[in-house]
Parts: sequence; structure tokens; C-alpha cells
Amino acid sequence: MKVRALYFASAREAAGLREEVLDLPEGADAAAAAHAMGLAHPAMARVLPAARLAVNRRFATPGQVLRPGDEVAVIPPVSGG
Repeated sequence: MKVRALYFASAREAAGLREEVLDLPEGADAAAAAHAMGLAHPAMARVLPAARLAVNRRFATPGQVLRPGDEVAVIPPVSGG
């Protein structure tokens, strides 16, 4: 199944792009999507452990099952003041 991956801030820098389409097996969850992102972009290894995942614009747990066409976003921690 195909899902759309979105990368923000340091995740975008690590991946070298803003978005891409991931081809995952049916029944894959958010953790499987993150794993696929890390395999495709090794620099993501420093970003993913601290990042939150969102599925269809809502924060998700790693075990959230994905459906074809879902949007999975990597949202790194943000600091500011």
C-alpha cells in the first residue's frame, strides 16, 4: 500500500526532501513507516528517536495501523522561547 510521508524541520534536512510516497505492506503500522523512512534515509536515525509521528494530522502511536493513502508526518521536537 502507498502512504505519503511528510518531513518537517530537521527531518526534512535529514531526508533531503519535504515528502515522498512510501510503499508498505498491507496492515503496516506507523512504526513500520518510520522504519522504512530510516532505511531510505540513514541520516534520519538521529531524528526519529526524538520525533513524534502524526497520521492524518493527528499524533499517533507507533502501533497505529495505516491504510492506503494515509499521510504520515515526522515532527521533530521544537525549541524556542
